[in-house]
Amino acid sequence: MAKLQVFDPTTEVKERPLVFAPRPDSLRNARIGLVENTKFNSDKLLLKIAAILEQEYGARGHVLRRKRNASVPVDAETLQELKATCDVVIAGIGD
Repeated sequence: MAKLQVFDPTTEVKERPLVFAPRPDSLRNARIGLVENTKFNSDKLLLKIAAILEQEYGARGHVLRRKRNASVPVDAETLQELKATCDVVIAGIGD
């Protein structure tokens, strides 16, 4: 008779403290970085957000970058570019 082996796929939840990114006092003259995740309409949503931030809050422009796909983090090169050229970065999703 074959031996039955049972696996338990559950794990304990590892709690991590939630830390929010520091927010600027103002967006006036801020350059906005936009990271879209390749899902349908994520680019359109982010561009609308950028337009509102520019028109209503005085942001001075934006740059839009795309991740390879929705399930991976932003690549290191793009992340470094955004850190060097943007004051605020917004990541957006679609669908």
